[in-house]
Amino acid sequence: MGGTFLELNDTLRGFIERQHVFFVATAPLAAQGHINLSPKGLDLLRVLDSTTVAYLDLAGSGIETVAHVRENGRVVLMFCAFDGAPKIVRLHGRGRVIEIEDAQWADLSAKFPPFTGARAVVVVTVERAADSCGFGVPMYAYQGQRKQLVEWADKKGAAAVKQYAAKNNRQSIGGLPGLRNV
Repeated sequence: MGGTFLELNDTLRGFIERQHVFFVATAPLAAQGHINLSPKGLDLLRVLDSTTVAYLDLAGSGIETVAHVRENGRVVLMFCAFDGAPKIVRLHGRGRVIEIEDAQWADLSAKFPPFTGARAVVVVTVERAADSCGFGVPMYAYQGQRKQLVEWADKKGAAAVKQYAAKNNRQSIGGLPGLRNV
């Protein structure tokens, strides 16, 4: 069935890089806080090395992942095969957030296509990778990426996206600090 790994081998890396969607889960420390689970598509994820992955975080209605990672670092990424052989891979680790004004931004953001709505890079140091069968995951045919988020940001323009983030992404729904530099 499944196995656990301390780092990403070529098989895991190949599987991760072939997926069209992944999921990011985080939670605040407070027991009454909201657990967050976000789907991610587009071309947003990079495997940087055998223990590090990063994804480009785009402007959106919430800032839960950034807020939770800032508070406690805990994050899990999940990848599911919706076509081909059944498989699920989870990457448990510690994250850190790099915003546009941070020194590492230029180097990290250059690893991704340019997106008007880019607001941060979330870097995850993988502490545990695990794969499992995925026998219960349904099969779906990939038809392509949705364009609405990218088109929304492009239509607004970088300045208006930054204003949007200043209004909507300063704190999480639980009141934790979100983006610093908006």
